[in-house]
Amino acid sequence: MGMSYAAPRKMVAHNMVTTQFELDGFRVVRMLGVVRGIVVRSRSIFGTIGASLQTLIGGNITLLTNLCERTRAEAFDRMLEHAAELGGNAVLGARYDATEIMPGVTEVLAYGTAVYVEPIR
Repeated sequence: MGMSYAAPRKMVAHNMVTTQFELDGFRVVRMLGVVRGIVVRSRSIFGTIGASLQTLIGGNITLLTNLCERTRAEAFDRMLEHAAELGGNAVLGARYDATEIMPGVTEVLAYGTAVYVEPIR
């Protein structure tokens, strides 16, 4: 059985992403356009049953919380990869959106504006 090793993907650093439209200590040199990361995910039958059981106890439904967090993180990372593909080193105006496409299937979109920034001297 062979093993494959995926090359590390180039992506913008997490600390270079902001919901603001400017990045403190940096000036925008080039605007590169809108970038996005999208993930469409469904719950498994086991996750649905487990979450249903957790609702009987009340409180945080950890199975769904973990699923949502993994989905958001994946969409965010895809957005950062898209920004790096365009030559960006930062993302401004980062946002999330989520839509239920059909029962049990949700789309999560992370989007923002890819820019190339330089430190202010």
